[in-house]
Amino acid sequence: MNLDRIAAQGMILLGCGKMGSAMLAGWLSAGLPAAAIHVIEPHPSEWLRASGVHLNGPLPAAPAVALLAVKPQMMGAALPELQDLGGGGTLFISIAAGTSLAQLGATLGAQTPIIRAMPNPPAAVGAGITALIGNAQATADDLKLAESLLAVVGATVRLDHEAQMDAVTGLSGSGPAYVFHMIEAMAAAGEAQGLAPDLAMTLARATVIGAGQLAAQSEDSAAQLRINVTSPKGTTAAGLDVLMPDLTPLMTRTIAAAAERSQELSK
Repeated sequence: MNLDRIAAQGMILLGCGKMGSAMLAGWLSAGLPAAAIHVIEPHPSEWLRASGVHLNGPLPAAPAVALLAVKPQMMGAALPELQDLGGGGTLFISIAAGTSLAQLGATLGAQTPIIRAMPNPPAAVGAGITALIGNAQATADDLKLAESLLAVVGATVRLDHEAQMDAVTGLSGSGPAYVFHMIEAMAAAGEAQGLAPDLAMTLARATVIGAGQLAAQSEDSAAQLRINVTSPKGTTAAGLDVLMPDLTPLMTRTIAAAAERSQELSK
């Protein structure tokens, strides 16, 4: 992480809930001085109070970055507090779902560099993935700085245009919930086959976690990994014969529904 710009000018974190706290912990671990960080959080945790950052105090006049980590429904009330920083000197990064670049720009000013980012829930344990898109005023260096800040909670990817953010929301933003429900469903199916509830849940959790780690560490595609563990006419093949015809169309409808709702919320 390039800390020089932030260490010299300071940064603001607006909102420090679960996601904000995960990012803040990552920045501090990466060596960003606590004295360079100014946090605005009406309900600070004990950890935040003890972190050494500036909390709910005077803000720097020209911070390098203002990262917006409040809930979307709170953005309208919270953002005007930073409105005077708009105009080009401060890079704004928003992780609020459903709040478009245009909506942010309407408050902060047309010349303000703004980057919209969508991290997903595993960012809370440093295993997330964040998609980014900047407005016309955001430079290549701005995007690199945003990636550096967000990399502390996982991988980052850049989008070609903002309209893709709805699909990202439906796939990776909401996707962990789909996986959690799959664990529930697998455990329930194990119970139906005679396993005790605790044992079925332990096996389902470990299976999904292990499969995810295998996918992360292998150079093979997901399709090839599936083929690798499927013996012809074996038990896995029997299960896939039931699952595969329905899962892809069901998942397509699921992600489309979430993406459509994301689009509705951004209007």
